[in-house]
Amino acid sequence: MGQDLAHKRPFLLASLAFGISYPLAAYLPIPGLVAVLWKMAGLAFLVPYALRRHHQAEFMMLAVILGLCSLGDGLVEENLQLGGAVFAVTHVISIYLYSRHRRVKTAFSQSLLALTLLIGVPVIAYLLPTDRDLALSAAGYSLVLSAMAAMAWSSNFPRYRVGIGAVLFVISDLLIFAEQGPLAGWPPIGLLIWYFYYFGMLLIAVGVVQTLLKRGHYSEE
Repeated sequence: MGQDLAHKRPFLLASLAFGISYPLAAYLPIPGLVAVLWKMAGLAFLVPYALRRHHQAEFMMLAVILGLCSLGDGLVEENLQLGGAVFAVTHVISIYLYSRHRRVKTAFSQSLLALTLLIGVPVIAYLLPTDRDLALSAAGYSLVLSAMAAMAWSSNFPRYRVGIGAVLFVISDLLIFAEQGPLAGWPPIGLLIWYFYYFGMLLIAVGVVQTLLKRGHYSEE
């Protein structure tokens, strides 16, 4: 199975290798720049995965989202605000992508969950940080984050991949804000932030690519 994945999806395999192993960088005597590039590689390798043999609009849009997320991963190590701004741009592009694939009919319970995400996430983000100035910034950023997650959940992409992936991204960011408040100093939080984020984006990338291909409008040949 591993050889088959390496042959058919080498960029996906490379992403998994870098994404899963990245936390090891904290325990190895490597230069800081190498650690940052290691971190960025997890999503960077998903860009050619999204573009491999298909370059139509939706795949290009997904590639831009993934590329900007990879850039944001690097920037947050130097400037949290600048990195956050890049991620906010990715959420806006994601909202547009999901808006092009709206679900025709959404069950009331699913619409309620999307509305809960939209309203609840900024409120939680505001309450978490001890620094009230940071709380306002967190709530403002989370408005865009929650809109992205709500649109992903309401889209006709599979909820068990794209929808859950967006929710994992939300959890990761809420943990970042919690690190500035009630979870400050909690040892596992760094690992949780990274893995919720990475696997969330992985689910989104795989879910979007596979779904578009299955719909028959695009070909890998």
